[in-house]
Amino acid sequence: MENAQDMTQITQTIQSEISNAVIGQTQIVEQIIIALIASGHVLLEGVPGLGKTLMVQALAKTFNGDFSRIQFTPDLMPSDVTGHILYDMKSESFKVRKGPVFTNLLLADEINRAPAKTQAALLEVMQEQQVTLEGRSMAVGHPFMVLATQNPIEQEGTYPLPEAQLDRFLFKILIDYPQDKEELALVQHTTDHKTGDKLDVSRVASCVQPETILKLQKQAAVLQVDEQVVQYAVNVARSTRSWNGIAIGSGPRGGIALIRAARARAVMHGRDYITPDDIKEVTLPAMRHRIVLSPEMELEGMHSDRILENILDKVPAPRH
Repeated sequence: MENAQDMTQITQTIQSEISNAVIGQTQIVEQIIIALIASGHVLLEGVPGLGKTLMVQALAKTFNGDFSRIQFTPDLMPSDVTGHILYDMKSESFKVRKGPVFTNLLLADEINRAPAKTQAALLEVMQEQQVTLEGRSMAVGHPFMVLATQNPIEQEGTYPLPEAQLDRFLFKILIDYPQDKEELALVQHTTDHKTGDKLDVSRVASCVQPETILKLQKQAAVLQVDEQVVQYAVNVARSTRSWNGIAIGSGPRGGIALIRAARARAVMHGRDYITPDDIKEVTLPAMRHRIVLSPEMELEGMHSDRILENILDKVPAPRH
């Protein structure tokens, strides 16, 4: 674990195992692993049927820790997420019934199918990695990661996530339709000698222990970052506040997210330093959910990614 080659080998093994279940989507898998190393949470968005849940389940299989899944529905209550305290008549005492958030890896499936009060139940645990029940604080497992999937907000029966919760996600990753060859391989893989459409992660092996992930996270946290690179990340985040077409720009969490993710990407690629290219590579997933376009831009069909790409083109990056 001490040298860069070991760290790169670990992350490559995770990617390789996930690819046994997920066809293509290499960049998206890499971004999820970056978020894991950065000790961040991920929001996966895409129309139904693109493999969002399969991708999370495959990561959970490689990640040999505790795994929980919550299917968000309109009638889901906050206590169904965090747990609750109940009175046991037999023992004449109060007992804690922990919810599914007490785990290492939490899959929040179709998170925007539940109303805001239930979505908000994840706020404290995502930020503080603890749950408060009746005034009593209880820590969740370490490492802890929330992987939430959501359908586009134009889909029927969805609730937009509160801005405060969106900001808690390190990355928002968009999953698009696969390429022609990838879709062909996907259909063949899914239908060959299989009945039904059950998600199959049987070919994915458990290859990482929670302690290994914690070491990777600590390695990323202590990575030295040149002040010019930090200034570049801050400049990118600050530019969103005055950029034409952006109604609400990123707060300070945007710059923090860029540095955290860039450190994790450097660790993943076997480096003990980060470069401006690391910042550029993580800008779209780290910033697309932290800006709000003006109504005029939305009417023109402009996408936040295109504006962020324009910002990256115009904000000068350090050369040394």
